Amino acid sequence: MARYTDPVCRLCRRSGEKLYLKGEKCFTNKCPFERRPYPPGQHGLTRKSSKMSIYGQQLREKQKVKWMYGMLEGQFKRFFRMAERMPGDTGENFLSLLERRLDNVVFRAGFAKSRRQARQFVRHGHVRVNGKRVDIPSYIVKPGETVEIDETFKNNPEVQSAVSMQKSIPAWLEVDSERLSAKVLRVPQRSDITHPINERLIVEFYSR
Repeated sequence: MARYTDPVCRLCRRSGEKLYLKGEKCFTNKCPFERRPYPPGQHGLTRKSSKMSIYGQQLREKQKVKWMYGMLEGQFKRFFRMAERMPGDTGENFLSLLERRLDNVVFRAGFAKSRRQARQFVRHGHVRVNGKRVDIPSYIVKPGETVEIDETFKNNPEVQSAVSMQKSIPAWLEVDSERLSAKVLRVPQRSDITHPINERLIVEFYSR
């Protein structure tokens, strides 16, 4: 399956803000964005800033969220079309679907240091949903379903390191750090997403 394989720190610099794509590295002084908070490329430092058009703002916001969740354009757009068909606010529905992706649930539960690592765990068959192995990162976890790390992988150093660094757990998840399992209690609400995202710009981009 296609995926982004270039250095992800360039994406933070391109978007102009930290997207926390490298796990613990993003919280240290080794983070490239801390040392070079300007666009990548030969002329990144000297490029003059100009007022961005409405389209440019919409595109940048769409790209930022796509990079955050580690998705390519085709899949990202499919998730948006799913959100459009759901009752309620399209932008909020869209973010809720992204949050319930299996790789994101593993990351939010604190079983991986980044979404990229969580995606790898899922693809390699180390994650179970309701006791069944699921190796599809884009699987949408439903309320009431339980996600857990496979028994044979629970002592993996990367998993244990991630658990030891566990930060705040979102209110829509119930996490058992001993069993390395997490239950989705409800559909994530807009207030559960703390990273600054303007979903209206994304809705406007795809509604052109």
